[in-house]
Amino acid sequence: QVQVFETGGGSVQSGGSLRLSCAASGPTHCWAWFRQAPGKEREWVARLYTDGTTQYADSVKGRFSVSRDNVKNPLYLQMNSLRPEDTATYVCAADEIRKCPMIRLGLSEYNYWGQGTQVIVSS
Repeated sequence: QVQVFETGGGSVQSGGSLRLSCAASGPTHCWAWFRQAPGKEREWVARLYTDGTTQYADSVKGRFSVSRDNVKNPLYLQMNSLRPEDTATYVCAADEIRKCPMIRLGLSEYNYWGQGTQVIVSS
């Protein structure tokens, strides 16, 4: 099985930046970041597909970016211009290439999930 683990969370002032990393123990080709704030449901933040294309939620578009290190494995989430409403536990998700087309079509969910890393943005 693939194990996923996120790092890089912390506390930052409004307008600041953080860079999260997601490492997977096995081969994965499509990735996503989700977040869950206290008292709220988990929401999608960003996706990185097999062909390198990315998608972002409207709430983070223009502020967050994802990238993949194909040599050393990790997925990064660069978060700039952070706002208090970005405060949440950020969770990385990934899957093997055979599942990626179904995930892209919205017909399947990611099989591998990290435990999350906390991000706190104060005003």
